[in-house]
Amino acid sequence: MDAGLPGLTRLDHIGFTVPDLEEASRFLVDVLGCEYMYTLGPYRHDDGDWMAEHLNVHPRAVMRELHFFRCGGQAVFEVFEYSAPDQRTEIPRNSDVGGHHVALYVEDLDVAIAYLKERGVTMIGEPTASKGPSEGQRWVYFLAPWGMQFELVSYPGGKAFDRTA
Repeated sequence: MDAGLPGLTRLDHIGFTVPDLEEASRFLVDVLGCEYMYTLGPYRHDDGDWMAEHLNVHPRAVMRELHFFRCGGQAVFEVFEYSAPDQRTEIPRNSDVGGHHVALYVEDLDVAIAYLKERGVTMIGEPTASKGPSEGQRWVYFLAPWGMQFELVSYPGGKAFDRTA
């Protein structure tokens, strides 16, 4: 029986593209409390197809700069600012192909929500209590200043799935 990807041990990082890297950096550091690590770039290839072949972007795309952040002592975000002749700027919704969100675990959901609201962060609805295997979990979505979806999630007593496993 195949056990999956040989040698897989953990998630290394999550990469996402933003319209304004300085705005994103301020949000990630000043609001979420991530630790800025380092910067790379710019990267461009004015001839050939390296960008398309290696990054699946337009051959003349320019990765202006990217920043790495550590968040919560674990997750590493690789945050890009690109320009490209065929760049799309619409943020996908969760229901769109390629839709996504980043979920951040917090100890106390209500305290975290109050903190984000005090800083003018747009919350999406009210906290929801999960049922079924995720019972014991509460969560709520919020938006980064550029419209990317994030989620706060908390289950300090564990989830039903964990208690029955």
